[in-house]
Amino acid sequence: MNRLRWAWERLTLYLPVLLMGVFAMATYWLVRSTPITGTTATAVAVQHQPDYFMRQFAVSTFDAQGQLKSEVKGTELRHFPDTDMIEIDQVKIRSFDEQGHLTTATAQRALSNRDGSEVTLIGDAQVLRAATVSANGKEQPVMTFKGEQLHAFINTEQVSSSLPVTLTHGQDQFTADRMDFDNRKQIIQLDGRVKGVLFPGHTR
Repeated sequence: MNRLRWAWERLTLYLPVLLMGVFAMATYWLVRSTPITGTTATAVAVQHQPDYFMRQFAVSTFDAQGQLKSEVKGTELRHFPDTDMIEIDQVKIRSFDEQGHLTTATAQRALSNRDGSEVTLIGDAQVLRAATVSANGKEQPVMTFKGEQLHAFINTEQVSSSLPVTLTHGQDQFTADRMDFDNRKQIIQLDGRVKGVLFPGHTR
């Protein structure tokens, strides 16, 4: 029981950094790198058709020292004026934190509203934090989140999934049918068929 509790505490410790860091970076790029639609003539009937798009694109941001901070790639980006939503196909996101630790996110599609307050990864969604070494020299294994859909509310720092999810920390693994995570309250709720598998030899 103590071992399970410790492993779960490690998962909840890294989940905020893993998920919210990636989505904050993604929405930062989405809001600032797409054109702002101005006042246009009123259409007779508004249709769900994109008013602009980008294909086979890659946009990178760098810090003051010229080091890569974030990168967003996709096969196509579309903006829909009727809903003011941005949609990206085959999205690939890379983000480096201040310590140079890499987090990546991939999905078949990504959706974001105009102000970037809500972002959804859809289809084979995966968020991966690469293995790291802490300040005290302790190795931290790879951590991943996998699911068919991940919905993030950036302003309130909440992440949810109504579909099955898998969380891994090294060899340890947790699965559930649904997930709700509140970064501010540091509360994660797993519902449905919740299972945890812990492997021997996992050191503190």
